[in-house]
Amino acid sequence: MLDSKLLRTQLQDVADRLATRGYQLDVARIEALEAQRKTVQTRTEQLQAERNARSKSIGQAKQRGEDIAPLLADVDRMASELDAGKQELEGIQAELDQLMLTLPNLPHESVPVGKDEDENVEVRRWGTPKSFDFPVQDHVALGEQHGWLDFETAAKLSGARFALMRGPIARLHRALAQFMIDLHTREHGYEEAYTPYLVQAPALQGTGQLPKFEEDLFKITREGEADFYLIPTAEVSLTNIVAGEILDAKHLPLKFVAHTPCFRSEAGASGRDTRGMIRQHQFDKVEMVQIVEPDQSFEALESLTANAEKVLQLLELPYRVLALCTGDMGFGATKTYDLEVWVPSQDKYREISSCSNCGDFQARRMQARYRNPETGKPELVHTLNGSGLAVGRTLVAVLENYQQADGSVRVPEVLKPYMAGIEVIG
Repeated sequence: MLDSKLLRTQLQDVADRLATRGYQLDVARIEALEAQRKTVQTRTEQLQAERNARSKSIGQAKQRGEDIAPLLADVDRMASELDAGKQELEGIQAELDQLMLTLPNLPHESVPVGKDEDENVEVRRWGTPKSFDFPVQDHVALGEQHGWLDFETAAKLSGARFALMRGPIARLHRALAQFMIDLHTREHGYEEAYTPYLVQAPALQGTGQLPKFEEDLFKITREGEADFYLIPTAEVSLTNIVAGEILDAKHLPLKFVAHTPCFRSEAGASGRDTRGMIRQHQFDKVEMVQIVEPDQSFEALESLTANAEKVLQLLELPYRVLALCTGDMGFGATKTYDLEVWVPSQDKYREISSCSNCGDFQARRMQARYRNPETGKPELVHTLNGSGLAVGRTLVAVLENYQQADGSVRVPEVLKPYMAGIEVIG
């Protein structure tokens, strides 16, 4: 959530910056609501002062033996007007608050301005895509040849956009997740967490999925109790660990990592990546979250991105890093790097991780703060998140980049300790 003071003092600047994201701010509506709010607030404050003075005069009139019935009637009238004014003020503020929840974050000045993904800026590349001397198969063909990657049975169980993994491929999928968790906890300083997969609406509002993106979520309605939502990413549960807290600065930064399934309805992805495991309703991800002091968040973003890159480097998978332009960034991000891994069957790089600095955007929604040691006052923390990595997409990349002419797949060197001696699948 943006700072409401910005809308009161720098409304046009906010509108201009949001326009670079393709978001058209209704300036006229906000100005009208603010003007209405100020008018009602001024009238209410004046009426309260007048009522206080009139109440005081009642006691004085009573001491003088005067008839106080007219004064009492006047005070009652003012009380009714005050209640009406307060209700009107609450209604205006509620509309402003609801509008604030729908506004995306402001892009940082270092973010390239652009309309869509075509205007993202490549920052660097690592590794060289392998040349194959045989026809390349995609991960679906490689996985289905022994029945170890089964989309037909998954569809029988759950419908489209699900996968059933069996045997060595199921083990390879698990090995990838364990390898990532071990790397981030042992070498990158993250604390492992096991979080709930079901959360309530306030958690999703805190990280920005609600109210704007409810159609992308799987919702479980419960009669007489709060609704549950399946997490779209562990970012939700990990980041909300600090919701409503005032943290001691000496405990920052906090670095959490979790391996969880993720659930997304893919409401806006009709017809996209319908073959294979690139875009699923259920997929696994190892998610990294950092909670830091405000002046350290952009340095932390570089570190977080490097942590995700290290996974691909150790797996020896070619990738590139993109700085997302203003028009392609996620709702809550002020700056984002995407990692794209090489997918041979598609002859292009595909997203495998998105690493974002959200600044104080999520913290304001969650009221997540730390006590500034210099001022002694609570201030908003900054939050960051990134995939380290999406396990299913990493499996896709491993299957395709490590395939051999006979359709078998070599196990990457770094994963062999997790595969109980299996060196080749197929």
